Amino acid sequence: MKKPYIFVTRKCSEYQLKPLYDIADVDMWPEEEVPCPRELLIEKAKKADALLTMLSDSIDQEILDLATNLKVVANLAVGFDNIDIKYANEKEIVVCNTPDILTDTTADLTFGLVLSVARRLMEAADYVKNNQWKSWGPLLLAGHDVHHKTIGIVGMGKIGQAVAKRAIGFEMNILYHNRTRNHEAEEMVGASYCSLDQLLKESDFVVCLTPLTNETKQLFNMKSFKIMKKTAIFINASRGAVVNEDDLYQALINKEIAGAGLDVFTQEPIQADHPLVGLHNVVALPHIGSASMETRFSMMHLCASNITAVLTGNKPLTKVELK
Repeated sequence: MKKPYIFVTRKCSEYQLKPLYDIADVDMWPEEEVPCPRELLIEKAKKADALLTMLSDSIDQEILDLATNLKVVANLAVGFDNIDIKYANEKEIVVCNTPDILTDTTADLTFGLVLSVARRLMEAADYVKNNQWKSWGPLLLAGHDVHHKTIGIVGMGKIGQAVAKRAIGFEMNILYHNRTRNHEAEEMVGASYCSLDQLLKESDFVVCLTPLTNETKQLFNMKSFKIMKKTAIFINASRGAVVNEDDLYQALINKEIAGAGLDVFTQEPIQADHPLVGLHNVVALPHIGSASMETRFSMMHLCASNITAVLTGNKPLTKVELK
């Protein structure tokens, strides 16, 4: 009997994908940082029984129509806005993601951005590296306190709750805005639900963790930034497209807000000449929210487990369900 064919769109740990090698012929794009070209992805998809994909891979109607053998797509991410879920469902193709296991790792990184921007850690490190430290001054690289401040979390899902837990350790006041009220979060972390405008107005740190939808696209724009405090810091660890980057740049250079920490951008990867990168009050990271060795290996293993389950006639562990 012919083995199923699986295509993996980025170099992953063969050890974590071992369940796939046991049941199928596995073909893997050999580069870790270079995306698989779309032309090649299309060719591989035409004969694939399963695809293990990244957020950078657009699994749209064209690919789903050509992939006549395809039974499952396992996305190495919590998000799945790169996949046409509705069309995949119509074609009875199972789509899986990797929720939960990256929650704490992403929350660590998110709160790291809060601290980095507030306390000007990247600036301070560069200050020493560039041999600028000549003496001590009372306001040398003085930033903003984090403790006892108000953090406003937009998108109180599991990662939002994990960020709120970390904020408790800094004795912060926690506000949140969500599509629906999260009573569990209110009980667990003492978060207070409020309107988006109230959150923007009252928060010292506005942390965006909302998924990308038609409703949240460019949710943060000049109107949003003008509502925020002049001393507020904006953090985005969700999706780049929830922010109008031109408006954010203008808000920063015109001192509508004090700073920003960004792990995601509208078009990725960005280059060193990106306008936001050149600002001293911006910490820009290369989309590393879940990038710990432990978490990324766990994500790979979960993708392999989902694919194995579908191809062997079993129920996948983390199937994406449209709400």
